[in-house]
Amino acid sequence: MTVIVVSGTGTEIGKTIVTAAVAAVAVAQGRSVAVLKPAQTGLAPGERGDADEVVRLSGAAVSEELGRFPEPLAPATAARRAGMAPVGPRAVAEAAAKLAAEHDLVLVEGAGGLLVRFDDDGGTLADAARLLGAPVLVVTPAGLGTLNSTQLTAEALAARGIEQLGVVIGSWPAVPDLASRCNVAELPEMAGAPLLGAVPEGAGALDPADFRARASTWLAPALGGSWDADTL
Repeated sequence: MTVIVVSGTGTEIGKTIVTAAVAAVAVAQGRSVAVLKPAQTGLAPGERGDADEVVRLSGAAVSEELGRFPEPLAPATAARRAGMAPVGPRAVAEAAAKLAAEHDLVLVEGAGGLLVRFDDDGGTLADAARLLGAPVLVVTPAGLGTLNSTQLTAEALAARGIEQLGVVIGSWPAVPDLASRCNVAELPEMAGAPLLGAVPEGAGALDPADFRARASTWLAPALGGSWDADTL
């Protein structure tokens, strides 16, 4: 795979840290990795964005942002309110394809969930993935409610003919509750795709060297790691 689109079942669930883990494992394998953030919202110019954080943690070669909008809103809404041009799916696909011509792996990190609008024409990350013909890695929470949102995301991908690469739990709690433990077994069934890892809560606060050394233990062999769900 040259391009992987990373989406979530919602916002603030660990997409950036999962993206960094995937990037770190690929870099450790000697691959050249680029990170693309189509639309960064909620930050002013000069502030460190999600793509910058992925590079800091993983050692990825390149990060690129296509649009930055100051208010923490859906990209289409944030662009409209700022009086700025939105970033549509075709621009995302073209930027990812250009990076893919120069790197072994391109990770495209979305904003919020799969169907969050990028522009006023209703364009979404799913549309960009379809234009690219790229698989989508779904990041989901561990606890109560995740089965429903994961299945909805899986059904949206299937309805559009987009491959779902698998599911990664974005923040595995240090002390998992009953729902979290049960969800480990049920998530693959709800997703119709394998569970490919679980990143421990607080991983983003690790020193980059420590993060890179541990990343492979959080991801399954399909993503280049050694993680096994039986270890949870």
